[in-house]
Amino acid sequence: MELDEARNLWQPQPGWLNTATYGLPPEPAWEALQTALADWRFGRGSFEAWDAATGRSRSAFARLIGVPVADVTVGATASQLLAPVAAGLPDHATVVAPEVEFTSNLFPWLAQEPRGVRVRTVPLEKLADSIDADTDLVAFSLVQSSDGTVAAYDEVVAAARAHGALVAVDATQACGWLPFDGTRADVVVVGAYKWLMAPRGASFAYLAPALRDRLRPDAANWYAGRDPHSSYYGPPLRLADDARRFDISPAWFSFVGAAPALELLADVGVPAVHDHDVALANRFLTGLGRPTGNSAIVTVEVPDAQQRLERAGVRAAVRAGRVRASFHLYSTEADVDLALNALT
Repeated sequence: MELDEARNLWQPQPGWLNTATYGLPPEPAWEALQTALADWRFGRGSFEAWDAATGRSRSAFARLIGVPVADVTVGATASQLLAPVAAGLPDHATVVAPEVEFTSNLFPWLAQEPRGVRVRTVPLEKLADSIDADTDLVAFSLVQSSDGTVAAYDEVVAAARAHGALVAVDATQACGWLPFDGTRADVVVVGAYKWLMAPRGASFAYLAPALRDRLRPDAANWYAGRDPHSSYYGPPLRLADDARRFDISPAWFSFVGAAPALELLADVGVPAVHDHDVALANRFLTGLGRPTGNSAIVTVEVPDAQQRLERAGVRAAVRAGRVRASFHLYSTEADVDLALNALT
């Protein structure tokens, strides 16, 4: 599907520039969710039909980041998917992370401190240079939630490999608009409710086979079974041989809404979405007299920004006078100009 055709599947109220907080569902996702909710309400649906959306979502996510579907596990949040990786670190391991890293990719490692795991934080721009022989794992967001900075993915991965360190990437603010090769990392986690435009409660992780074979699936449940529908009752433990052994039982309706949204993104292609999103972000920056950049998320400091935007009906995140605006495939030049007129 061409991007211009896909953009007809949204009718947002003008002025939504806050996908970095949550994304808006395309019509197929909204309609699928309404159908499932109506079936639930009247007891006329089967959970197997809802659950099929989990498999579709898993496959679409694998396409988006270029990994085998067998290496994808599903869950509810990014931190929950990182938990077995953190628990699998050896005692007294060292983790290197950016200073302002979003805590979903920081607290799981910090929670291991009672057994001697040390988390060393450094400025993002010095992350690759800070990886050394003592580093066991480097954890970072591919795109920073705070200001939209795109991490030097290739440089960080190269430095980690040179020192034998694992790489754990939170791509929640990147996946859906920024093309990247997920197989270069050992772990890629994504909360799907932002740029993947799914209901909150659906998350995905790529777990490299060499890593996951070292991890223990402490949250093992029926859905992680080799055959989930023959894993309802009784021993022995009979888990899937691939990344599904780390699945938790999915929140059905979250994945019902996720599947059409992820499939749409995969059909349109992330490179096309990237070009559209970044062009709008740069139109916004240029209109404010700022240099252009390479991100769909931008921050600018403008006096009285919150009041100005609210009066104009623009919805963007504002923190201590700094506007964080984020642009996705349903955003338009008119949305940008509406914000510019409010701020200039």
